[in-house]
Amino acid sequence: MGERANFGSKLGVILATAGSAVGLGNVWRFPYMTGENGGAVFIMIYINCVVVLGIPCMISEFIVGRNGRANTARAYRKLAGGTPWALIGYMGVLTGFLITGYYAVVSGWCLQYVIASLIGHLQGDPEYFRTYFTELSTDPVKPVLWTVIILGLTYLIIEHGVRDGIERASKLLMPTLFILLLIIVSASCMLPGGDKGIEFLFKPDWSKLNAEVFLGALGQSFYSLSIAMGCLCTYASYFSGYTNLTRSASQIALIDCMVAILAGLMIFPAAFSVGVNPDSGPSLIFITLPNVFQQAFAAFPMMGYCISLLFFVLLSLAALTSLMSLHEVSTAFIHEEMKVSRKKAALVVTILTSIIGAFCSLSLGPADGLTIAGKALFDWFDFITGQIFLPIVGFLTCIFIGWFVPHHIVRREFTNNGSLQSRGYIRMFHIFLFLVKYICPLAILLIFLHQFGLLK
Repeated sequence: MGERANFGSKLGVILATAGSAVGLGNVWRFPYMTGENGGAVFIMIYINCVVVLGIPCMISEFIVGRNGRANTARAYRKLAGGTPWALIGYMGVLTGFLITGYYAVVSGWCLQYVIASLIGHLQGDPEYFRTYFTELSTDPVKPVLWTVIILGLTYLIIEHGVRDGIERASKLLMPTLFILLLIIVSASCMLPGGDKGIEFLFKPDWSKLNAEVFLGALGQSFYSLSIAMGCLCTYASYFSGYTNLTRSASQIALIDCMVAILAGLMIFPAAFSVGVNPDSGPSLIFITLPNVFQQAFAAFPMMGYCISLLFFVLLSLAALTSLMSLHEVSTAFIHEEMKVSRKKAALVVTILTSIIGAFCSLSLGPADGLTIAGKALFDWFDFITGQIFLPIVGFLTCIFIGWFVPHHIVRREFTNNGSLQSRGYIRMFHIFLFLVKYICPLAILLIFLHQFGLLK
């Protein structure tokens, strides 16, 4: 199989891993969760959840991945030593694989909206945008085609390996994503009445604070950092022995929060400018926002056209960076466990996830046979992975690292084989261990119970 690849630079590590975390969870889910949960209060709790829950969970996956220097399943298997704990790795690979299939459907919608924006189809009254999205998502051909196209683009990146594929693409895509974000944020914040949107994001209304907001922020921090999908563990297997895991996790969490807040600044000033309610829910991106951009820049139609186009290009790039990491989880698994070439492994994953994506897409349209208990296959994939697999894998990983893996192994990885032995790092290690043993499992358990209505 040859010597295992590594990322070629510290910048490559940060941009690639941040690309895994920065995706539709930040640009799509975070804004509508913020809108539904009171704005600034939600953001403040979210940032605290990232620090207390997200970073320790991220470091835990980094420790497993770098220690194992293998795909997620094998990395857990090495640490588990023949015990059932090894199943966590296989569950992580399965989770990443299933998410790739249905996530590609939403990513394909983003590409369709890029084309629609480019040729000027995103113009009309609010009802037009609702009808446009409904017709697109239920069409038996277009969404399937776009799903295959974006998975094909992902394949072209993954087949070139870690340095020439993932790292090189991340160094191009992530800066481009930031530039587009800043352009749209600037335009949105300068709109008349946009200051109300800025106030909504940064001036907390403590009357909005309740258990629902707190648990929503906990869940969002877990979702947007790509925890328990196998992505972080797989990417960490390409880290060098000199990569500072704590610093890397902190930098990635900082980038994640920055992108999420910028996404809010991109959306809410424009929404408030035209009097659109900020709690529009999941439809915010595909139904509400095209109408918002059209109304907000009505006096400058060309500006509205450009902003709408740039926004959906941005959304597509965010989707692609996350798809890369999700795809790599399964590709690395097949490549190493079945001992086939990387290109063949990547092709197998692309074909299988395209089939899953096609069935998920068709379940939203005319294929009534693809519904179970009245719920579309697409929704089942979202429910099973997001509300069952992710919390379980995250919970078990924390228990595994905190209670099962010998502490000298955890400490060795945390301190880069003892090279980071200052008093500050030793203190941080003990804080990390306490969080992973007690706080993180409890928080994840609360999320799990809340999602099933067992905790109000």
